[in-house]
Amino acid sequence: MAIRDLSGADRGVRLRGPTVPRFLAHQLDARPFFVIATVVSLAFLFAAIFAPWVAPYAPNFQDPDALMAPPSAAHWCGTDSFGQDLLSRVIFGTRYVFLIGFSSVAIGAAGGLTIGLAAGLTHGAVEWGLMRFVDAILALPSLIMAIAFISILGPGIDKVIYAVGFAMIGPFARTVRADVLQVRAQAFVEAAGLMGVDRLRIIWRHILPNVIFPLAVQATIRIAEAILVSSALSFLGLGVVPPAPDWGLMISEGRAFISIVPWISGVPGAALALLLISLSIVGDGVREQFDPRLRANR
Repeated sequence: MAIRDLSGADRGVRLRGPTVPRFLAHQLDARPFFVIATVVSLAFLFAAIFAPWVAPYAPNFQDPDALMAPPSAAHWCGTDSFGQDLLSRVIFGTRYVFLIGFSSVAIGAAGGLTIGLAAGLTHGAVEWGLMRFVDAILALPSLIMAIAFISILGPGIDKVIYAVGFAMIGPFARTVRADVLQVRAQAFVEAAGLMGVDRLRIIWRHILPNVIFPLAVQATIRIAEAILVSSALSFLGLGVVPPAPDWGLMISEGRAFISIVPWISGVPGAALALLLISLSIVGDGVREQFDPRLRANR
């Protein structure tokens, strides 16, 4: 086997490699929307982490002298019908948004990984039963499935996480099963089986690593969907309960005043739209960068 000498030309190439500022400049030039969306998403995440220090008021602080006040120096985004600062509630609401989004996607990914692995590695009645269960989940839209689940468990942030997570098991399970079937057909997996390698070791060392990464890429795309479904539940009065500063709940509370005080629903609605668009662009960018099937087509 020939060993390349890194002295001379190769070393010069390594030393002249791209620096971090040059890499960021290249990304901004090549994929400006992805970079901007990433910055916006990180800004929302920063606001969620440091909400007590970023928000000008407590989320449930009521000012009786500023009921439905328009945007001003004291309240940059105005106040709602209870005199609560909308900007502060939107900032604190990012905590609920990311908590529900990340937690529900984690539940859906874990359940989908388990069912997808079991369906891809088995045959006969077990595979048939698991896939019919997945088909039953996929038969209804995520929102309808979450509403049915909430009607059994009742409202609350923990119930919303379980409901949205359960509704997302189906898409993750189908993705994992397809990847498992593809990996099982590879020569190195068949060779490991012919060599007498233990089945669990084959799953752990060969199949699972080739399934986890596509699953993680898929999870980045599903976060925006989970946030949208959870906000829709709160808007319908089935999700997070008052007085929590949930965006869907805030939009619902402002419906009665939409013609005279549009900022009550407009501010959280604009924040929700901006975050969903940013997360969708980030998810698509991650998939284009790391999905091996898309990279092979480029």
